[in-house]
Amino acid sequence: MYPSHCRGIRSYPSSTPSNTSTSPQRTTPTFMTTTTNDSTLTEDHLRALLGVAIAASKKAGEIILGNAGGAEVTERKANSRDLLTLVDPLCEKTIRETILSSYPSHDFLGEEDVPPGAEASAAAIREKLTNNYSGFLWIVDPIDGTSNFVHGIPLCMPSIALAHNGEIILGVIHDPHRDETFTAIRGHGAYMNNNPIKVGTQSSLGDAIVAMGSPPAETSMNMSLLALPHLMPKVRTIRMLGSAALMLAWVACGRLTAYWEYDLSSWDVAAGSILIEEAGGEMSNLDGRRWDVTERKICGSNGSIHQVLLEALKEAGVA
Repeated sequence: MYPSHCRGIRSYPSSTPSNTSTSPQRTTPTFMTTTTNDSTLTEDHLRALLGVAIAASKKAGEIILGNAGGAEVTERKANSRDLLTLVDPLCEKTIRETILSSYPSHDFLGEEDVPPGAEASAAAIREKLTNNYSGFLWIVDPIDGTSNFVHGIPLCMPSIALAHNGEIILGVIHDPHRDETFTAIRGHGAYMNNNPIKVGTQSSLGDAIVAMGSPPAETSMNMSLLALPHLMPKVRTIRMLGSAALMLAWVACGRLTAYWEYDLSSWDVAAGSILIEEAGGEMSNLDGRRWDVTERKICGSNGSIHQVLLEALKEAGVA
């Protein structure tokens, strides 16, 4: 039912990649050229961009691991459940410097650059897309799962995506606690530690493991509370892991069947969205339209149960 390299999950923490005897032979992704809108990116360019994103994510991951016992909250952003530590801006600074040292003309949008709240987040991505003269925009969450990080829960990680002319062309989610690096380039598949990954094969909602969030904002929280009692009898089980990046990556490799959320920012979703699509899954808003970086309502799945999950959410009153 699941890709072989996603079976046999080790307990946290792990300093080496998951590799069981059933894992496929380790391979290196091969790249051709990718065309996005009016420009063509060569193989060498794609490899270089991916390499810088991986390097940046691993540097941030080292900082997260160095503070894995938990961190002091320095600020509460939108409300008491939306947290910031001293480590968040440090990780973002590290990622920014790593990327811009190689690509100084590229634009950069990080979570810590933006005032708290959904309106500010939505305005920030629109402004960046409108005034992006290089055509390249890096979209970064330095620590996705900050509440987990604060409490020493090893479900937190950097999430890095690159948009070219408004389309996500590259994504990296590096889980430093398991040493698992999820990568994707548009048109060239999705990988975990260079092993190809695919979404799960569940065809029935009753067989699905569905992830959802425990969001800090009141409207989103109310939508989650509406959905929960309606979905629980219909699915195998529901999981709330506290990191959108992790849940999207785990949909991409088949550990989860689907993940939905009522309101997320672009930096929460961008990298995971391309992982799921390149792993053979589906990414949309809650109306079923293909997700783009301006969408805030999201559903990512293996594709097979996508429509029936969206219908179940509508039946629950999630709109």
